[in-house]
Amino acid sequence: MGLLDILLGRSKPVTPDLDQLFALPSAAVTLQAAAGFTPTGRGSVCFATVEGEAFAEVHREVQALLDADADRSGPPVELTRDEYGYSWLVSRRDPGDLPALVSDLHAVNSGMEINGFGPQLLCSVAGFEDPDGRRLGLVYLYKRGTFYPFAPKGDEKRDNALELRIRAVLANDLRIEPDLGRWFPIWGSPGL
Repeated sequence: MGLLDILLGRSKPVTPDLDQLFALPSAAVTLQAAAGFTPTGRGSVCFATVEGEAFAEVHREVQALLDADADRSGPPVELTRDEYGYSWLVSRRDPGDLPALVSDLHAVNSGMEINGFGPQLLCSVAGFEDPDGRRLGLVYLYKRGTFYPFAPKGDEKRDNALELRIRAVLANDLRIEPDLGRWFPIWGSPGL
């Protein structure tokens, strides 16, 4: 970064750090102890929709990599599209095996990144739920290398108070996104 960049307020883009995903299992322990939320066993990776044989090949490679795991029921990764035109690769695991789910999310992100689809990656989500049935997603922003909590409630409404409480609970466990304007809603995320 040069002097002109400093004067004009430009900053270097944050480089993705996919290894941050491996902090989720320890954060889940804190989350359960402090707020009663436990993993649902569902997670997903969201990206701008990609068409063509190159992406189909990456999807096959990810499927083959995750197929090697015999502890899974159903397809290793399911591809869906949401109403906003984004694609989601969804993984389902036993709720007690968050490390395996995190490994799946990491493998999907890494596979897409290595094959040149990094710019299309948007976020990854790990789903949680409390005993009252409230849902919570811990969202990893690929381009920022940070997490934020997303707590949907009802018809496209958010539980902002819960999100702020979870931010405080996980401040020592995860790299939390400081800019609340980047805490985008992920309505209809299949990872929740």
